[in-house]
Amino acid sequence: MADLSRPEGPRIIALANQKGGVGKTTTAINLAAALVEKGCRVLLVDLDPQGNASTGLGIEASQRLQTSYDLLLEDAPLDEVIQQTAIRNLSIIPATVDLSSADIELVANEKRSFLLHDALRQTAIDRFAFDYILIDCPPSLSLLTVNAMVAAHSVLVPLQSEFFALEGLSQLMLTLREVRQTANPKLRLEGVVLTMYDRRNNLSQQVEQDARANLGDLVFRTIIPRNVRVSEAPSFAMPVLSYDSSSQGAMAYRALATELMQKHRKLAA
Repeated sequence: MADLSRPEGPRIIALANQKGGVGKTTTAINLAAALVEKGCRVLLVDLDPQGNASTGLGIEASQRLQTSYDLLLEDAPLDEVIQQTAIRNLSIIPATVDLSSADIELVANEKRSFLLHDALRQTAIDRFAFDYILIDCPPSLSLLTVNAMVAAHSVLVPLQSEFFALEGLSQLMLTLREVRQTANPKLRLEGVVLTMYDRRNNLSQQVEQDARANLGDLVFRTIIPRNVRVSEAPSFAMPVLSYDSSSQGAMAYRALATELMQKHRKLAA
């Protein structure tokens, strides 16, 4: 029987696209920062062995003593793996290259697809009072990505505005459907957000038209533009909202956070 005295847990969203270089980690970092600006408490789980989300939020390699690898494979306590970033109310579970061997190590584990699900639903998570948990998946449809989908309420797909963008989406949708059928029946597609969009480019406009024609309301109204400030911010180990608060990129991620929260309020009504 469910423990009715427990608070309702945070909304868990996996950011996934098996194609690299589509703005997935950039979206994870900046959407997290934008949600915090709007009064939310957010945890970002870095599930990518490259650890770019950790670097982008200023967590040096020497500071990553306990990581998402330890959470999944060593059963490390949440208190030890969750770190506060320089941004108030934004926490992270960092990643290191150790995570690259996780797929091989997970194969022998009977609960291999449910490790992140179980870790993020411990009663210990309650005291952090997170409103959102965002999971930055690796650029592959690996066991780590499956773990994220099993743990999540929904999947948010950053889609680069380039040729063949929609072709790669079909394989991701098949994986999502398979996870829904076998492990997480309530998993849904949060939506698709167009990234690296250049309004002067006919190809970007064509990709947007195709995406909206095929996916309808699942495509967010907010579009993330190709923006120099967004590209520069990670080298300063901060979100674009901190690096250049008035830039087009920062305003776009604020709009995305607003649209996301409005969608969740409608679902809750």
